[in-house]
Amino acid sequence: MPFAETLKILQITGLPYRRKNAWYYDGMVGNPRYSRLTMPPKGSFFLLGIRGVGKSTWAREQFPDAYFVDLLDEARYQTLLANPALLAAEMRDLPARRVVVLDEVQRVPALLNEVHRAIETSRRRFVLLGSSARRLKTSTTNLLAGRAVMRTMHPLVPAELGDDFDLERILRFGSIPVIWQAEEPQAALEAYVQLYVKEEIRAEALVRNLPGFLRFLPAAGLLHGQVINVAGLARDAATARSTVEGYLSILEDTLLATLLPAFEARLRVRERQHPKLYWVDPGLARATKRQLGPVGAEERGSLFEGWILSVLRAHNELSDIFEEIAYWAPAQARQTEVDFLLRHGRNYLALEVKSSSRFSPGLLSGLRAIGELDRLVRRILVYLGDQRMRTDEGIEVWPLNVFLNAVASGKLWP
Repeated sequence: MPFAETLKILQITGLPYRRKNAWYYDGMVGNPRYSRLTMPPKGSFFLLGIRGVGKSTWAREQFPDAYFVDLLDEARYQTLLANPALLAAEMRDLPARRVVVLDEVQRVPALLNEVHRAIETSRRRFVLLGSSARRLKTSTTNLLAGRAVMRTMHPLVPAELGDDFDLERILRFGSIPVIWQAEEPQAALEAYVQLYVKEEIRAEALVRNLPGFLRFLPAAGLLHGQVINVAGLARDAATARSTVEGYLSILEDTLLATLLPAFEARLRVRERQHPKLYWVDPGLARATKRQLGPVGAEERGSLFEGWILSVLRAHNELSDIFEEIAYWAPAQARQTEVDFLLRHGRNYLALEVKSSSRFSPGLLSGLRAIGELDRLVRRILVYLGDQRMRTDEGIEVWPLNVFLNAVASGKLWP
């Protein structure tokens, strides 16, 4: 898409666009509405996240005096791509304590060799921002041999939105900052998917068969919150099974989606082994399947479930809520499932998520079935009703606000 056309779409929809190395939004520069919970680790670190999630704005807030290298600037990108060693020459004149920020570092992975050398020789601190881990992992770079912590920035969560939190709006349009703050969120989301998903995939040459990938996206959008059937997905996308497996890997590496594994421990019966697909944001899931009208009853449950996973993952970056997360579903009991099983140390916490506003005992079937799991210390049902309760079996029933408060305050575990 020509730049002029792209810029016109972004201006109309309210998405930010770059001009003279600055982010513009609603006529303002660098004026984000929400404070993020992300805290910078000590030393150098990677901060990954999808485009428009707020990494660059956050870095400019946290490190106002840093030396910024913007690799979305085409001239800058071409220069450093041709000669990565120029970065070292630029840094020679900088004070040793001045932080260096590399924005969209995955575009020139060879720069990490210069970063590695600078950390070793001058102990300079680097902030490495990226919207994809794929080229970093597949390049010859060594990801700094563990010398930089890896962090991820997620879409806005209720603790960041405060009084602006609106579940219905999140389920419909998601909470990616550039979409959330747009005057026309539906148009902005459509433009986002077209420009930042399809165009980025094309620009980074991540797939050889772009038409096949574009057929795959809506089929993958329909799978949000479901167990992945690769053969069925390949059939729907009219492409080879091995190609679809590669596409799923691209979604993970570009941080657009996550594959939630099945819990593999034995519990009387064999568990299912196929992962579930969750998009990182409800709006993205709906946009890829071209369904942006009011949320339908048939999609509400999976959207709510996927959003809860996003909230858990976002807060896990801050407070180490879990070491592993999976879903549990016995292969011999097709209707029995627990949405999320969290492990911390040797202990487990089972979490079932329902979009119902009314409680009924039938909502607890999965939590009852998993009750015999060794070292299971808590079972929680999260729903959209108002009543908090505890059953005779020890299963806790929490309204959404109770769950969100527990996660934000670090009190999810007993």
